[in-house]
Amino acid sequence: MVNLTLLLCLVLGLCFSCRAEIKPDSNNNALDLDIVHYQPEQVHLAFGESVLDIVVTWNTRDNTNESICEYSEYSDGSKLDQVVKSAQGPVRFVDGGAKKAAQFIHRVTLPQLKPDTKYSYHCGSNWGWSAIYWFHTPLNHSNWSPSFAIYGDMGVENAASLPALQRETQLGKYDAILHVGDFAYDMCHEDGAVGDEFMRQVETIAAYVPYMVCPGNHEEKYNFSHYINRFSMPGGNENLFYSFNLGPVHIISFSTEVYYFTQFGLKQIVMQYEWLERDLMEATKPENRAKQPWIITFGHRPMYCSNDNGDDCANHETIVRKGLPGLNFFGLEPLFYEYGVDVELWAHEHCYERMWPLYNYTIYNGSLAEPYVNPRAPVHIITGAAGNKEGREPFFKRMPPWSAFHSQDFGYLRLKAHNASHLYFEQVSDDKKGAVIDHFWVIKHSHGTYSGV
Repeated sequence: MVNLTLLLCLVLGLCFSCRAEIKPDSNNNALDLDIVHYQPEQVHLAFGESVLDIVVTWNTRDNTNESICEYSEYSDGSKLDQVVKSAQGPVRFVDGGAKKAAQFIHRVTLPQLKPDTKYSYHCGSNWGWSAIYWFHTPLNHSNWSPSFAIYGDMGVENAASLPALQRETQLGKYDAILHVGDFAYDMCHEDGAVGDEFMRQVETIAAYVPYMVCPGNHEEKYNFSHYINRFSMPGGNENLFYSFNLGPVHIISFSTEVYYFTQFGLKQIVMQYEWLERDLMEATKPENRAKQPWIITFGHRPMYCSNDNGDDCANHETIVRKGLPGLNFFGLEPLFYEYGVDVELWAHEHCYERMWPLYNYTIYNGSLAEPYVNPRAPVHIITGAAGNKEGREPFFKRMPPWSAFHSQDFGYLRLKAHNASHLYFEQVSDDKKGAVIDHFWVIKHSHGTYSGV
């Protein structure tokens, strides 16, 4: 039977969140109602070309033909008097699975916002609007102390860290989130429905604080199409590699996956390597390193790990570290060492592991008593334990000497960049109800290349 209420709404133009396409059945008798959706969902933020340009991204099931974000400086949430419309409107994204499920992705940039200011916003169109969210812009100089939550490998199932991250984000604890690859497990599954559910789950984090990402191996399907289309990172490189400055830190995101999924072409390895070198050259100019002395990278697959599971990071000649097998071209360890990268963040292994300052399997502690004070090599940290259906990773029975601390607990990493000389890290355990199971300072009185140190 036809839903008369819905038909009446359509005739009177009163139904703004849905419409009906009425199709006769094969006998031209009963009618089907195919409801199509215009309600915004999966709202998330990212930094744009500057940290005062905030990009709002969301999805709708059907084409609204417009993408609008209304926002204002935060008051009681009732005044949203500034309006930005996307010039291109929504972009149709089609999943590569059998159903070719389609949705529309909307991107709007809120440009040149005031620093250190709280804004409220909602997004959508005249067909439907999101709830009202808020965010706080950062300061646009280096003399302040940003805070980060950092983790990788979080799925829809067993997302152990999600409740704590939701709570802490709502309390304004973080200035940015770094998700170090592997989302949903997997975003392409069930014709993209798993990816949709994941993005809805993290909306309570990502709609309030910039959610900065890098690709992992679980994003590989259809040439990383879900990752490329769902996120909106700066730089115009399909979200695969980019950098941004926040406080005293220059942060570089890159793809380790270009080294492993070479069926998509070797060109991407060359392009990324050349971009990384250009970015590091710019970041290490004296005038730039004076403003952002800390250089931190994040990529999914580690150069080093102590996991007994056959992953590449447990091999001596790790591809990310040494480069293409047999050629040793485009290895990243010498590049990061030459330009004095301070900290390298990784995931992929479902665990937490902190290394001593390390280069080419050699420990370069600042001193025996204070290993992280003026270290003479980068500090590697794996934080891939945010929780997923694959469970935990085993460690070798005999741990290598360069591994300083390791844990199988589900959890996530916090970073506070206090100033030009002090970084503070702590690993939070979800298994232990939010207890900090590891914490340490990295202290540097000067920054630069390690060569010749």
